[in-house]
Amino acid sequence: MQVVLAQGKITDVIALQLTDQDGRSQQISSMAAPILRQEVLAAQSASVDSVSGATYTSEGYLQSLQAALDQAQ
Repeated sequence: MQVVLAQGKITDVIALQLTDQDGRSQQISSMAAPILRQEVLAAQSASVDSVSGATYTSEGYLQSLQAALDQAQ
């Protein structure tokens, strides 16, 4: 996960790698990632709700995001 910060604000979130296991997982990840990105940018935090139907993807995305934010500080 890569987080772009400018003046203390999250300006972009880039998922460097999403799941590459099976077709269904890839489909879920490609659907959930843009929604999660939008929610994170709006909330300016990793404290957002999981995407319905993509609980595991959401949890992994948000945990990775929080780790990136912790490392940036």
